[in-house]
Amino acid sequence: MSIVMQYVDRFHEILDKNADARTTNWFLMHSPFPTLIICLSYVYLVKVLGPKLMENRKPFQLKKVLIVYNLFQVIFSTWIFYESLMGGWWGHYSFRCQPVDYSDNPIAIRMVHASWWYYFSKFTEFLDTIFFVLRKKNNQISTLHVIHHGCMPMSVWFGVKFTPGGHSTFFGLLNSFVHIVMYTYYLLAALGPQVQPYLWWKKYLTVFQMIQFIAVMIHAFQLLFIECNYPKAFVWWIGLHAVMFFFLFNEFYKQQYSDKKSSIQAKNAAIAAANAATNNCMPNGLSNGKSHVTSNGTSSHSGAENDVNLRKPYKITE
Repeated sequence: MSIVMQYVDRFHEILDKNADARTTNWFLMHSPFPTLIICLSYVYLVKVLGPKLMENRKPFQLKKVLIVYNLFQVIFSTWIFYESLMGGWWGHYSFRCQPVDYSDNPIAIRMVHASWWYYFSKFTEFLDTIFFVLRKKNNQISTLHVIHHGCMPMSVWFGVKFTPGGHSTFFGLLNSFVHIVMYTYYLLAALGPQVQPYLWWKKYLTVFQMIQFIAVMIHAFQLLFIECNYPKAFVWWIGLHAVMFFFLFNEFYKQQYSDKKSSIQAKNAAIAAANAATNNCMPNGLSNGKSHVTSNGTSSHSGAENDVNLRKPYKITE
C-alpha cells in the first residue's frame, strides 16, 4: 500500500505541474480519482444495483419531479451556454484557432468558471438514468446512454484541469445549446399525453446530436493542419470523443428508427401477403372487395359479411 501511495502522490505531482493553477484547488479538481469513482458507481447503480432493488417494487410515478428536473436542466444549460458566450465565444474567440488564456483577465476567468460548471452539469445529468431505474424503464438504459453519461464527467475533468478555456470549450458551448433543446423536449414530454401530438420531432434530436459531433470533429481536427498554440493532445482527445459518440449515436438512430421502420414495413408486407393468400383460398370464390355467386346460386359480399361467412362451417349443397 505504501508503494501504491507513492505512485499516486507522484501521479498527482505530475498533474499539478502541468495543470492550470487557477482550478487546482477547486471542488473535485485536485485528483481525477473522485470523479472516476463517482462515474464507476453510477454505472454500477444504474446497470446492477438499481434494477435489482426495483425488481419486486412498483415503478415510481415521478411526473412532478420530472417536470421540475427538466425545467432546471433547461435553465442550467441556458446559463452555461450564456456564460460560455460571454467568456469568449461572443466576439473574443476565434473559431479557427484559440489558445488558452491562462491570465487573470476577467473574461478568461469567466470562461474558467463556465468550464467548471459545465463539468459539474455532467453529474446532474446522472439523474436522467436514475429516473429510468426508479420508473422501471430499463429498456431505455441503453449502452449508448450509460457510456455517454458515464464517460463525460471524466472526459471534461481533464479539460477543466489543464485547458479551461480556448479551443476545446467549443464542445461545451455547442453541447449546452443541444441540451437546451433536448431538455425542452423532455420537459414537454413530462407534461402528459396531451402534448404528445406536438412531439413528432423526437428522432430529430438524435440527428441534431450527430450534427453536433460532426461540427466538433471538424473544429477540433482542423488544428492538425494549421499552426496554433494549443495542445495537440487535447485536439485528439476532443476529436476522438466526438468520433466515438457520433458512431454510437448513429448506431442508436439506426436501431431506434431505421431498423424499426424496415421491420414494420416487412411485417405489413407479410400481413398483406397472408391476406392475399387467404382470399385466394376462400371457398365458393369468396374474396374481399368483390361479390361472387356461390354454388347454391346466392351471392355474398365483402367486408363484415365475408367475416361472418368464413366463420361458418362450409356446407356443400346439391
